[in-house]
Amino acid sequence: MKKDIILAGVGGQGILSIATIIGDAALNQDLFLKQAEVHGMSQRGGDVQSNLRLSSNPIASDLIPLRGADLIISLEPMEALRYLPFLAEDGWIVTNSEPFVNIPNYPEIDAVMAELKKVKNLVLLNVDEIAKECGNPRAANMVLLGAASPYLGMEAEKIEAGIARIFGRKGQEVVDSNIEALRAGRAVALGAEN
Repeated sequence: MKKDIILAGVGGQGILSIATIIGDAALNQDLFLKQAEVHGMSQRGGDVQSNLRLSSNPIASDLIPLRGADLIISLEPMEALRYLPFLAEDGWIVTNSEPFVNIPNYPEIDAVMAELKKVKNLVLLNVDEIAKECGNPRAANMVLLGAASPYLGMEAEKIEAGIARIFGRKGQEVVDSNIEALRAGRAVALGAEN
């Protein structure tokens, strides 16, 4: 098993929480893991990106080469587009459809969507809306993780257990609402495949 994943978003959206949960699940499946993070101005509004490499064999480098990413997980559509040169030919993009307009020259969203829709393996969903429907607007990142989970090559139960470990100190209600959001995102992705 080998998965090279780029996680992208804007500071404050929860990209690094996604990376932590995937990493926890990987370690609990006895996988090797390498991670490199670029925080940029990770205070609210700055670019945040993480390279996450998982494998059943030892990993030499923590950086993903151009055309080497099996999966791009993005909480912001322009950020997904930014890392498109890293996507492997048969790779997947799982991204939020709603922009986080944090710069004055943000490109036209229709142009961003048109470029993303050129990718043959694309899951595009409004994670904010789904999180609100689940009763936890702060769990948009867990909705996105759920939508990406079918492409991680990991057991869903291990990812849910990772959520329980990472958020457990915040109480069972927080754990349960995050798992509910994860499952809602997964259901959207599985529905998109059919």
